[in-house]
Amino acid sequence: MCTIDSLSTNSRRRWLASMVAGGMAASWHASLASHAQAAQSAAEGMSPAQALDFLQEGNSRFVAGKTAAPNRDIDRLREVAPRQTPFAAFLGCADSRVPIEIVFDQGFGDLFVSRIAGNVAATENIASLEFATQVLGAKVLYVLGHTSCGAVAAAAKAEPVPGQISALFQLIRPAVRAAKGDVEAAIRENVKLQAQTLVEASTVISSLVSAGKVLVAGGIFDLQTGRVEPVRLG
Repeated sequence: MCTIDSLSTNSRRRWLASMVAGGMAASWHASLASHAQAAQSAAEGMSPAQALDFLQEGNSRFVAGKTAAPNRDIDRLREVAPRQTPFAAFLGCADSRVPIEIVFDQGFGDLFVSRIAGNVAATENIASLEFATQVLGAKVLYVLGHTSCGAVAAAAKAEPVPGQISALFQLIRPAVRAAKGDVEAAIRENVKLQAQTLVEASTVISSLVSAGKVLVAGGIFDLQTGRVEPVRLG
């Protein structure tokens, strides 16, 4: 059996260095997780603006490769099983490369997510987000687009396609026109358009926004960097 005493001087040094580094890493990760858990437990007391900041902090951790990955174990699932109180609600694209909880470093019960190709505010999605804000108490309503969005690109081409996917084009085309056909610009315009639609098409959401209970925000997820760039609405 190999013991510490039987190791050479250099081997001992390497072993000690690895133990110190491992301990520091474990301590650092524990600190991050503890911070995220503490902040999450206070989510119900956050203002809409603070909740939005909390989301952006989570994305910053994701981009930096320093995720706390909070609330992702079976104990958290059991905790929220009887009742959910998400602090934010999302209208996001159905693209498989945009897992919203991971992007914002959140877990079970933190976010209410409604996803559809092109992150469009279709009637059914609006109804779901009304439930998230009015009934569940989400304080941020976030429209999240992403770079290289196939739905926006297809709407820009406006070519005949099989099935019902073209039904989404009419909801995206105003953004394409505003961007003068530039797809990446249209992605940004589409975030603005869908955020506007959420407020204008729903008296429930507009009332919550007017009362200061819900903050509507928008952003674009960069598939190359992982960063969410905020989009100025209005």
